[in-house]
Amino acid sequence: MAAIRTMQLGQFLDSVDGRGCRLGVITLIAVLVISLTITRSWLRLKHIPGPPMSALTNWVRRSWVVTGDAHRIHTALHRKYGTVVRIGPNVVMVSQPQAIDTIYGFKTRLEKSEFYDSIMPRIKGGKLPDIFATRDEGIHRQMRKPVARFFSVTNLTTFEPAMTSTMDRFLSRLNDTFANRHETFDLFRWIQFFMFDVLGEVTFSRDLGCIEKGEDVNGIMANIWSYFGKVAANTQMPWLDYLWRDNPLAPQSTKSNPLAEFAFARIMERVESSDIDKQNATHNDFLSCFLREQAKDSTLPQLFVPTWVNSNIIAGADTTSILASATVYYLLKNPSSLAKLREEIKEAASHGRLSRCATWKESRELPYLDACVKEATRLHPPFALPFERIVPKEGMQVDGFFIPGGTRVGINPWAMQREASVFGADPDAWRPERWLCSEANQQQMYNSFLTFGAGHRSCLGRHLAYFEIYKLVASLLQHFEVSYRVYLESSNRY
Repeated sequence: MAAIRTMQLGQFLDSVDGRGCRLGVITLIAVLVISLTITRSWLRLKHIPGPPMSALTNWVRRSWVVTGDAHRIHTALHRKYGTVVRIGPNVVMVSQPQAIDTIYGFKTRLEKSEFYDSIMPRIKGGKLPDIFATRDEGIHRQMRKPVARFFSVTNLTTFEPAMTSTMDRFLSRLNDTFANRHETFDLFRWIQFFMFDVLGEVTFSRDLGCIEKGEDVNGIMANIWSYFGKVAANTQMPWLDYLWRDNPLAPQSTKSNPLAEFAFARIMERVESSDIDKQNATHNDFLSCFLREQAKDSTLPQLFVPTWVNSNIIAGADTTSILASATVYYLLKNPSSLAKLREEIKEAASHGRLSRCATWKESRELPYLDACVKEATRLHPPFALPFERIVPKEGMQVDGFFIPGGTRVGINPWAMQREASVFGADPDAWRPERWLCSEANQQQMYNSFLTFGAGHRSCLGRHLAYFEIYKLVASLLQHFEVSYRVYLESSNRY
């Protein structure tokens, strides 16, 4: 019996040694494969400067986004390492103005990277094609072509009466609620209310009720902020979505997009109406335009209408409110600029060149207002991460560096629009006067803008955004004197 037990123990130990050996071999192979992969990746771009750790893992650049300060980190990296910086194992960031055409130009048309998969909205568990986020050029053309003309300045003037009506309600509400009371309030919040109500008017022929109620109706603004707050970090490592929003085992709540669902609900209200044809014929709004386009072409997928509406909300309200708030913020922080603009507006109004609610045409004829809006657009682009593209297989040259094919490359608008080679020795400073120059110099600076993207994938809503901003700032400052006060949260005093 003792001999049998001894034999069994020996067999057991032999078995353990065998499994341990196999496990050790597998572990060694795994370590070697990972090491070779990292080494190969490092060697491909070792000639491009950048933070050493970011060359080894994308967790570094993801951590920058998690802090909410990636735009400033990217700008600092360019100032430390130059116009071409490695920020990931296979990712290069650029801030050379000439590279805008190389990366985003109409002729090059580089493919968008996986970055955009994380941004693409989900609705009822599936991905909602998006004009901005879709990587498929065929789908993008099919989406953009039918509706592009609706976002031209000429067509937007047909929506101006609706914008003016909303502006009138906005000014009246501010006057009745806050004027002459020496009270503090969140003006930037009310600018959001205005922009979303304008969006409701021009898209659905009804405001969303934000101005009337003085609140974020249906939580649309909060949902947009929450959505991008959640998805932003994963744009740096899109495969993580397979563990989260694209994971069939994940709760449905993690996959939904309240913003897309809100847009879908508004569409269904119109579609299910008994007099839809009459409504579409009488309403002068984007939704009617979108539905008519879809009815004319049976090949257009049904999801295109909610896609167009969803894009409208983002371009027409959220990003626009950010830019409008940035314009007002910088004016309030720079009293000399505010005084100069007020004088320009006062002079125009006294000579009958400015209506109570400024028109688009009137506001565009105010040169200092134009300079202020452009300077705010330069300093505070709403989208402040690199617009990623995939370098073609033949590679590309940027500012003396060869970037091999397959590399992810992009430009951060925040960093680009602070390039001293274009904007002068004070690129971080608010100085609208830099725009009061020759038309050629203005164009050179404006060509370095990426606030609304560039090339054939530039934002459709850029004209709509400017349309609202110029009208709002000119009208607001014509009727009210506003000042900036810092709230001391710790002491609950001003």
